[in-house]
Amino acid sequence: MKYKEKLKVCLDTSVLNFYFALDSPAEMGITKKFFGELRKGSFEAFISDVVIREIYEAGEAKRGKLMKLVRKNRLSVIPLELKCEELADQYVNAGLVPLKYRDDALHVAIAVFADIDIILSWNLTHLVKVKTIIGVNQVNEQLGLGRIDIRTPGEVIP
Repeated sequence: MKYKEKLKVCLDTSVLNFYFALDSPAEMGITKKFFGELRKGSFEAFISDVVIREIYEAGEAKRGKLMKLVRKNRLSVIPLELKCEELADQYVNAGLVPLKYRDDALHVAIAVFADIDIILSWNLTHLVKVKTIIGVNQVNEQLGLGRIDIRTPGEVIP
């Protein structure tokens, strides 16, 4: 990857949720620090239609807080396209993400087609793992698609 002054990052729903995670103070603090850097202009940040859907599936109080966070930080929304669904299915079929958690594969696929540099997530079970990162990039390479990195917010803040 060529050095860029400002990385394009795509946040999954876990990053938004951890902004309010009083039961995980360390991750909440890191997440708030990331959003501070975002407001300084350190990153170009996006979310996907899948994140919006997941927010709207939350309870009313949580939904309101999450949507306010999205608006306050002017997070651009990347649309879900058929090609993203097909790529997500490739990740599931390769055993990288369980079918039950296909939305996690969709987060990755959407970011790949949007030419995102890094997906940010606190999902250490399915996304922020070496096996997933290597596997996703192997699938992408076989299909002639670009590479993607998956990190926690703490790994990208200065």
